[in-house]
Amino acid sequence: MSSMKEVARLAGVSVGTVSNVLNRPEMVAPDTLRRVREAIERLGYVRNGSARQLRAGRSRTIGVVALDLANPFFIDVLRGVESAAQQADVTVMVFNSNKDAGREAGLLETFEEQRPLGVLITPVNDSGEEERLSRLVARGIPVVRFDSSAGHVGGCAVAVDDVLGGRLAGRHLRERGHRRIAFAGGPFSVRQVRQRRDGLADVLGPDDTLTVIPLPDLTVATGRTVGRQIAELPPDERPTAVFCANDLVAIGVLQEMTLRGLRVPADLAIIGYDDIDFAAAAAVPLSSIRQPREQLGHTAATLLLEEANLADGHEHRQVIFQPDLVARTSTTARVRSN
Repeated sequence: MSSMKEVARLAGVSVGTVSNVLNRPEMVAPDTLRRVREAIERLGYVRNGSARQLRAGRSRTIGVVALDLANPFFIDVLRGVESAAQQADVTVMVFNSNKDAGREAGLLETFEEQRPLGVLITPVNDSGEEERLSRLVARGIPVVRFDSSAGHVGGCAVAVDDVLGGRLAGRHLRERGHRRIAFAGGPFSVRQVRQRRDGLADVLGPDDTLTVIPLPDLTVATGRTVGRQIAELPPDERPTAVFCANDLVAIGVLQEMTLRGLRVPADLAIIGYDDIDFAAAAAVPLSSIRQPREQLGHTAATLLLEEANLADGHEHRQVIFQPDLVARTSTTARVRSN
């Protein structure tokens, strides 16, 4: 591998000038800049990022622990994270906890050893791993929670008002005449799931019926299980609408309704959460509660980088975004009150 000294020798300049070309090119005369860049290309020189970070005493990498990368919601959030990181010339390392507390603990232990610039995380449980997160902060590694409340560790957090999201879904269904409504979601140890269910319950009247269908996780497969359970009920006992804790579950319910010859929304109205791209593209376009996914990720990364750069001058903030209702074909037909 070539070195900066070899580049300097070939270009006829000092090592300091090569360093300026790499880090502060605006300080270098155009002719010198051209000669150095030609030497870099001819020698195939690539700077040693690890050595550079070691000399600077800090990493230029942030770690991200996502809750479930099988959910397109988190992929969209990561686009926002990468956008903010690219602007700051910072690398992003992404890991998937897969909703596994043990895996999450191992990832945080690795971060404690590797000392990244900072860590973005959606914890498996809002009250879990507080001690390990606190240790990261004590070592000068800022932690920002995204799609999550700040918890006991303090620090910055970026989330969406999921109680409001549940209320929006409930009001939308009641406005269309639904009085027998199911909520499908889980596990209820996940704050977002609990709050979406609670928001729905808040807007139901005394004569309304709420059926809660607990799920081990939020996937298309569990959605199809929900669809089978609902379809097998007698028509006069069947909910007329189901609010799913995310769009993947809603897509699974829609698939099962279609397979069994039941009509959406005439036999069962369906509304999901997140408004992923697949929601609008479904065979029956799905109504959903939209979250500002990329904005959430960009804001979380911006707060993390601000804290990493300002240190003692940083002020922790809790940013709460508001969700929106996106009404589509899966809920637009009215039904008779029951």
